Amino acid sequence: MRSDQIRQGRLAGERSGDLEHFLASMETDRWIAEADILVDMAHLLGLVRQGIINEAPARALMAALLDLHDHGIPEEAFDERFEDVHAGKEAYLIDRVGEDFGGRLHMGRSRNDEVATCIRIRLKEEMIALVRSLADLRRTLLDVAAAHTETVMPGFTHLQHAQPTTLAHYLLAYEQAFSRDTARLREAYARVDVSPLGSAAFASTGFPLDRAYTAALLGFSRPAPNSMDAVAARDFAIEVLADTTAMMTTASRLCEELVLWSTAFVGFVQLDDAYCSSSSIMPQKKNPDVAEIMRAKAGTAAGALTAAVTIVKGLPMSYNRDLQELTPHLRRGVEAARQSIPLLSGMIGTATFNTGRMAAEAGRGFSTATELADVLVRDYGLAFRTAHRIVGRAVRHGSLDLATVEGAAREAAGLSVVERGLNQERIDAVLDPAHAVAVRSITGGPAPAAVAVQLAVQQELLAGDAGWAEETDTALSRAYEHLILESRKLVA
Repeated sequence: MRSDQIRQGRLAGERSGDLEHFLASMETDRWIAEADILVDMAHLLGLVRQGIINEAPARALMAALLDLHDHGIPEEAFDERFEDVHAGKEAYLIDRVGEDFGGRLHMGRSRNDEVATCIRIRLKEEMIALVRSLADLRRTLLDVAAAHTETVMPGFTHLQHAQPTTLAHYLLAYEQAFSRDTARLREAYARVDVSPLGSAAFASTGFPLDRAYTAALLGFSRPAPNSMDAVAARDFAIEVLADTTAMMTTASRLCEELVLWSTAFVGFVQLDDAYCSSSSIMPQKKNPDVAEIMRAKAGTAAGALTAAVTIVKGLPMSYNRDLQELTPHLRRGVEAARQSIPLLSGMIGTATFNTGRMAAEAGRGFSTATELADVLVRDYGLAFRTAHRIVGRAVRHGSLDLATVEGAAREAAGLSVVERGLNQERIDAVLDPAHAVAVRSITGGPAPAAVAVQLAVQQELLAGDAGWAEETDTALSRAYEHLILESRKLVA
């Protein structure tokens, strides 16, 4: 295959291998190579539709492009002497059909709009896959939660025993967070779903292209309205990286708790062996390696976001070569999430929760003290701050039995709770973790009835999100099928 045809006019001289490697983007180009063939096909059909290219070169070019689609791009097109796969692929086409035909495909187009279109196509596919994976994870969380609406466990603040809750309530908190991640991706998709193709370098082109036609062929909702913004914008990539970073931050928090819960100190969960590793020296070890690596993947996503923002922040309009360095970060950030979310779903779905251990810990650390203070307010007429002070003083003295609470009331507030009707039987009932959970039945609370409402609402929301992923993916697939069909008709 020939040398880089793009350099043959304005530039002279040979480049060293190190310089070629520095400028090349071939590793990342493999991520968008299949999308690039679709872009070529759509652009060629657009040239034909507008009468910009004659039948003979159009048919020859389309036959070559269909061969690439059917059998893959040859490895020579990824040679670093071409800088990128777009130039390598063009060189392949010229070698195959001659320069008089092969050199016509780039009419009315620049690598700037070509690359921007490829990135958006690839990113849309990744976003749909992520929404699907999130739907599977959320379904797992909802299913496990539904089985544990009465599994009482301690809740924590500052990693200290706080108030009793249920495993269902805990899992629903994470499902809520992942549902917001889904919503963010769906909202971002609309901003990714615009076609830069036809914007050329940045000032569009004098060829009479029909940009709405090529946008529809590629499954985009519309062409980008400003040609300069179309090639220069990477805020869509930053937005998706921000979304994946938020998602992976939530995943990392859940993984951190699974790591803690699986220790002998806590013993709340047994992770399936498939998600654990052993030690090369200590035969007794069962280490939660998948959860640990997933915590690190959150750092990968955050690093990709930081790198993308830093690359873009100082760039003048319009296109600058710096943007080539952003795409690898976009790929790494998205892949970190795409690899992690299905594994997290599997890890939760196969875990065994030690409900007895959870119940035993639910009442430790005076975790029901708040309910006792609330009862002093609701049933015995105290101001909450007074009740808070009394119960806090009793905890300081080391017990919440009647004698200690009475002493604390006289000491801290100058009153008698016994005279107001409090007795040991009432205290025992109030301090039961199951009671503390049951009375918290308002919207969003951990009581089984409140959790049942949350489950129903989230299942309905999940159904809508899963349906969106299926419908969007189907529409995209149909657009690609139509594009290939029209391409084959051209050479039939």
